[in-house]
This record gives sequence, C-alpha cells and structure tokens, in this order.
Amino acid sequence: MTKDQFNEFCKNLTATTFVEQWGNAQVWKVGGKVFAIAGWNKNEQLSVTFKTTDLNFDILKDHPGCQPAPYLASRGFKWIQRFDDCEMKDKELKQYIQDSHALIAQALSKKKQRELGLIQ
Repeated sequence: MTKDQFNEFCKNLTATTFVEQWGNAQVWKVGGKVFAIAGWNKNEQLSVTFKTTDLNFDILKDHPGCQPAPYLASRGFKWIQRFDDCEMKDKELKQYIQDSHALIAQALSKKKQRELGLIQ
C-alpha cells in the first residue's frame, strides 16, 4: 500500500478527518480520535499503525512484518504497527484499518456518533 492509497482509503471511511503531525505522519481521526497513522520506516516502506481488538493484538504482535506499536502499545494500548508488507496483504490491512475506525467510533459518545452520522 502506498501513502496515497492509504490516504484515499481512510478518506472514504465515514466522518474522518486528516492531519499531518508527529514528524510528517499521515494521521486519520474519527470524532477527533486517532484510528490510523502512516509514516515511513527505515526501509522507506509505508508503516501503518492501527488500533485492534485484544485477540487481534495477541495474534498480530508476533506476525511477520508487524509489531506492537511503539509508544502506544508500551502504555497498554492495543495498537499494532505493520512495518513490512511481506506477510500482510493490502486487503487485510484495509480490513484492520476499517476495524480500527469502528473501534474508535464506537468509543465516542452516542451524541457524537449521531452528530457524525455514524448512527441514527
């Protein structure tokens, strides 16, 4: 997945906003809360960080090309960083990003979810 493909995919999820921060990282939010981050790793490949469920965190933390997200996971948050695409296909990555968006959106207040058109 390229940076442009990442941004296009995130842009098409419901009620998202974009900001470039933390050293030019591509940061996507829903309701003001981060759900996906992309930047470059030392191999110049796109590195993508996303929130995940406890079960998926346990599975992905040892998956080739993935690791617990630096900073976030060390503080007990269930975030994974996909730093090498050799094992995880773009289709899988997109599903994890979409799931991250849903996890973050579900944690918003019902009022905020309604305002953003996430629920009726």
